[in-house]
Amino acid sequence: MKQSRILVIDDSTTNVVLLDAVLSEKGYQIETAMNAKDAYARIEKQLPDLILLDLLMPKISGFDFLEQLRLDERTKKTPVIVISAVNTDDENLVKIKDLDAVDFLRKPIDIQYLVNLVEQVLDKA
Repeated sequence: MKQSRILVIDDSTTNVVLLDAVLSEKGYQIETAMNAKDAYARIEKQLPDLILLDLLMPKISGFDFLEQLRLDERTKKTPVIVISAVNTDDENLVKIKDLDAVDFLRKPIDIQYLVNLVEQVLDKA
């Protein structure tokens, strides 16, 4: 069975370490990026099976990053779960849905819910 690759993109070291620890324990191969530039470099090396994306990042926001993913033929169908503390007003939720994100999880996240969601998404892939 293929080991699924998950790219975690978040500018918070605490969040990256937490997600890495939890998902590695479940047998996933985790790549991490602290900003969009690092994430693009990781994607260039190897496409992930799933991306966990924070929206509030320096220089290039998660929204802008997700827009660029959807414009690229190689990544336009890559599943993305948005995990953020961003204000969840209707405008942001519509934007997240329009950019074809699988789901939006508000920080602090429910770890068990996230693990279940990751398993569901990757079982479909």
